[in-house]
Amino acid sequence: MEPSTLLTPGPDATRRARLLVLTICCASIIVVVMDISIVNVALPDVRRDLGASPSGLQWTIDGYTLVLAAFLVLAGSMADRFGRRRVFLIGLTIFGLGSLCCGLAPGIGWLVAARVAQAVGGTMLTPVAMAIVVNTFTDPAERARAIGVFGSMSGLALALGPVLGGVLVDTLGWRSVFFVNVPIVIAAIVAALRFVPESRAARARRFDPVGQLLVALLLSCVVYVVIEARVLSWSLILTLVAAAVLSLVGIVRYESRRREPLLELRLFRSVPLASAIVMALFALCGFQAFLFVTTLYLQDVRGLSPMAAGLCLLPIGGLVLLLSIVSGRLVAAHGPRRPLLVAGGALAVGGAVLLWLTPDTALPLVMGMYLLVGVFLGMVNPPITNTAVSGMPRSMAGLAGALASSGRQTGTTLGVAIAGAIVGPALGRGGVAFTTTAHSVWWMLLGLGLGLVLLTLVSTGALAERTAQRAAALFPGI
Repeated sequence: MEPSTLLTPGPDATRRARLLVLTICCASIIVVVMDISIVNVALPDVRRDLGASPSGLQWTIDGYTLVLAAFLVLAGSMADRFGRRRVFLIGLTIFGLGSLCCGLAPGIGWLVAARVAQAVGGTMLTPVAMAIVVNTFTDPAERARAIGVFGSMSGLALALGPVLGGVLVDTLGWRSVFFVNVPIVIAAIVAALRFVPESRAARARRFDPVGQLLVALLLSCVVYVVIEARVLSWSLILTLVAAAVLSLVGIVRYESRRREPLLELRLFRSVPLASAIVMALFALCGFQAFLFVTTLYLQDVRGLSPMAAGLCLLPIGGLVLLLSIVSGRLVAAHGPRRPLLVAGGALAVGGAVLLWLTPDTALPLVMGMYLLVGVFLGMVNPPITNTAVSGMPRSMAGLAGALASSGRQTGTTLGVAIAGAIVGPALGRGGVAFTTTAHSVWWMLLGLGLGLVLLTLVSTGALAERTAQRAAALFPGI
C-alpha cells in the first residue's frame, strides 16, 4: 500500500495512524538529541583512548551542535520544497551512516569530522519531524498535546543520554554510544516508508545561499573564539569577532530586503516566537554547561566509573519522564506560563545550590542538588515548543519550529564552549581547583534561570498574543 493512501495529513487521518506518525517522529528526535548528551559520559574515555585535548572534547560535541544550529532552517525549507517525508528519510540515512563512522573513528580529528557528517543528517530530522507532527494533527487541542509529547522527547533524551551512555561505555566501550544508533535508524526508516505521509508547503520558499552562509559564519566565528581563545592571538580573536559582527549586520540588512529569505525576520515581530528562541537558547545553554561540568566532576574529580556517573544522573531522567507529561498537560490546559515559570525558577535555584558543591560533598546530597536540574529540564521543553508555533499559520510551522530548534542547538553549542573554556584549564589542577572554577558556571545557570522567568512574563501575556496574531497576518494565504 502506498503511504499516501494509508495516511494523509489532517482530519482524514485516523487517530491510530496519527499516533504512529507521532511515534516515528519522536524516535527521530530522541536519537538526534540523545547524541548530544550521551557523548558526555564517554568524553573521559575518548580523551584517554584517542589522546584528545580539552578543546578536542569540546569540538566532539560542538562540531555536532554547531552544524545543527546553522543548518536547521535550511533543512526546514528543503522539506517544504521537496517533501517532508523525503527529506526525513534522507536525514535518517545520513545520520545512521555518520553514527557508524563515529564508532569507527581512529582519531579525534576523524571523530569530529564524523560528528559533523552525523549532524548533517540530524538537521533534516528535528524541524522536519515537527512540521510532520503539526500538519498531521489539525485539531488545536490534539495538536497541542502532540507538540507537548514531541517537545518532551528532547528533554527526556537529554536526561537519559548520560544514563544509557554510562551503561554502554562501561559494558561495550565508548564506540558503542554511536553504534547503538544504527539499528534504531534502520527501524525508523522502515516505519517511515510504511506510515509517514508525504506533505509539502502550498508554496515552496526559494533557497537563500547568502543568508545561509552568513548564519553559518556568525555561529562558527563565535564558537571558535570561545573554544580556542586560549591559543589564539589577539589579532585573530579581533578578526573573528569583527567577522561575527559583520555577519550579524549582513543578516539583518540582506534578509530584510529579500523576498523569500532564509530567516523570515517578520516572524520575529511575534513576541512569543522571538522569546521562545531566546528561552530555548538559555535553557539548553544552561543544561549543556551543567552536563559538561558534571560529567567531568563525577568521573575525573570523584573517580566514578561511566556507569556510576550515569546512575548519579538517573534522578534527572526520572523527573523529566514524569514532569514532561505534566508540563505537556499544563500547556494544553492552561498555556505555557506556569511550566516555564517553574522551569526558570528551578534552574536559578539549582545554580545557586550548586555553588556549595565540593570534591567531598556526599553523593546523596549531590544527587539531591541535581534534582532541581531535573525539574527544570522536565518542565521547559513542551512550553517552549508550543510557544514557538503559537499563532503561526500551519505552513510556517516548519520554519518556526526550526528557529526554536536552532535556538536550542545554539544554546547547546555555547553551553559546552563556555563551560569548557571555564573549567578546561582546571582539569589537571585537582578537585578543589575544579569545583572552585566551576562556580562561574553555576552563577551562569542562576542568571539563565532568572532570564527564563523574565522572558516568560514578557511572552505569555495578552499583548504578546496580539503580536503573534499580527505576525501571522503578514503571511496571508501561505
